Amino acid sequence: MLNPWEEILLDDYESHMQLDSVMQLQAMNKMMKGQLGAYPVSSVMILGIAGGNGLEHIRKDKYRRVYGIDINSSYLKEVVRRYPDLTEILKCLCFDLTKDADKLPEAELLIANLLIEYIGYDCFQEVILHVNPNYVSVIIQINMGDSWVSDSPYLHIFDGLERVHAQIEEELLEILMKKIGYNKIKTSEYLLPNGKKLEQMDFEKAKETEQSVQP
Repeated sequence: MLNPWEEILLDDYESHMQLDSVMQLQAMNKMMKGQLGAYPVSSVMILGIAGGNGLEHIRKDKYRRVYGIDINSSYLKEVVRRYPDLTEILKCLCFDLTKDADKLPEAELLIANLLIEYIGYDCFQEVILHVNPNYVSVIIQINMGDSWVSDSPYLHIFDGLERVHAQIEEELLEILMKKIGYNKIKTSEYLLPNGKKLEQMDFEKAKETEQSVQP
């Protein structure tokens, strides 16, 4: 059975996300600019890259490698088409993270925006352990009402996502990240027009404590 994300057309997805009543495409673009510029890294992996929203903020004098990961191969083809100026540093990989985490290369910064909701905590932990980043920056959606999908003319394209979506809790995510050696270092939020909000949580890999040698 196909993952529902393999069946959603990019044009429909982006049209929904950029509606004035949703504004998530615009919000995530602004937030991603901050994510990409915040830390002293030269490689980044973006999970669930979709159509590449935010890649215009990649500075080629800063990044030597950008990995774009998605389960939908047509999304990745569009990323390559949209950003020919990044050809030398951008590598798009079509992976199902629930099955292919062990195939992921390493990167210093891992970005996962509106992604953990569709792969779950355990899979996300496994991904992090394979990518081995120094920093992890995630954005999760906080729902104020009963529905996690905003009403729009494109609402029903998301019907199949019900079977793979789960709400992410900030407190539990922080606990689970700490268990694999990552400490929360920053949080911020972006309020959306439909009563929802985007919560950004950044983590840094804990430095190994040097054991003192007893005389």
